[in-house]
Amino acid sequence: MPPNTTHTTHTTHTTHTTDAELAASLGDFTSRHAEVNGVRLHYVTGGEGEPLFLLPGWPETWWEYRKVMPALAARYRVIAVDIRGMGGSDKPETGFEKKSMARDIRELARHLGHDKIHIAGHGIGSMVAFAYAVNHAGATNKLAMLNTTHIDESYYSFPIMPRPDDPGPHRWWLAFNLVPDFPEEVLTGRYRPLIDYMFGLSLVNSDAITDRDRDIYAQAYSSEDAIRASKGWFQTYQQDIADFNGYGKVQVPMLGLAYGGFFAYMRKVLPAQGTDVRVVEVKDSRNYLVEEQPETVAKALLEFFG
Repeated sequence: MPPNTTHTTHTTHTTHTTDAELAASLGDFTSRHAEVNGVRLHYVTGGEGEPLFLLPGWPETWWEYRKVMPALAARYRVIAVDIRGMGGSDKPETGFEKKSMARDIRELARHLGHDKIHIAGHGIGSMVAFAYAVNHAGATNKLAMLNTTHIDESYYSFPIMPRPDDPGPHRWWLAFNLVPDFPEEVLTGRYRPLIDYMFGLSLVNSDAITDRDRDIYAQAYSSEDAIRASKGWFQTYQQDIADFNGYGKVQVPMLGLAYGGFFAYMRKVLPAQGTDVRVVEVKDSRNYLVEEQPETVAKALLEFFG
C-alpha cells in the first residue's frame, strides 16, 4: 500500500500544555523527574503491579502511549519515559548511543526500586529497548519492539536516489539529521510542518493523531536545543551498528509488533536476534500503530507480558 503523503501544514499554537496537565488528563497518572546516569529524565507513571517501561519514538514523546496507558496500568506499574534528549528530559551534548541510553533506563529502574522490568519501545525507543534487553538481560523480564528493529548494516544500503519502481518510503530524514547546524536553522520555532509530513507519510487514518496532539509534539521539538538533541539519536547510528554487530541474541522473550510489509520483515529477522521470539501483525496501520490501533496494541502487550 503506497504511503499517504497528503497532509496539511499548521502553525503550532502558542498555548503551552504541561506534562503534568497531560498526565492528569489520563486519570491516575503523574509527571515526574529523576536524576540518573548523569541526566535528568522525565517520565509519567501510574498503575500498580510489575513495572512496564514504555519508550517513545521520533518525532513523538511519552504522549505517544496516551491511548494504551490506562489499559496497561490496570495490570502494571506503567512508566512512560521521555528518553535522553526528548520532551521533558535533559538535552545533553552526548550519550545518544542506544547502549548508553539503555543505561539511562537501567538506572531509572533502579532509582524507582525495580530490579527487573518489562520494556517496550517504538522507533528510536525500540532500539533503546533492544539495547536494554541485550545488555541487561538479568534486569529484563520481557521485551516488545513496535515496528522498529535495532539499526544494523542494512542502513548503509538505503538509496539516495530511489528507482522509479521503488514505492518507498525513502528515509531522507536519516541523512537530514546528520547535517551539522542546518536542521536547527530551518526548523527552530517551526517544527510542525515536519511532524505533519511524517504523520501524513505513515497514517492510514490521519485523525488518529489530532491537531492538538501534533501541537504537543511540535511544542516538544521546536526549540534549537530539542532539535540538536534529537539529531543525536541519528548521529550515533554508526556506533550503534558497531555495537549491534557485537551483541549476542536476546535471552528473554521478545515480541515484535508491526504492520504489513514490516511485519514480514520482522518475522524474518527477529528470530535470528533472540531465543524466544513471536511476531504479531497490526492491521489497518503503518508506523504509528500505538496511536492508530491502540486497542490491538494494548491487547497484544497484555497477552505477551502476561
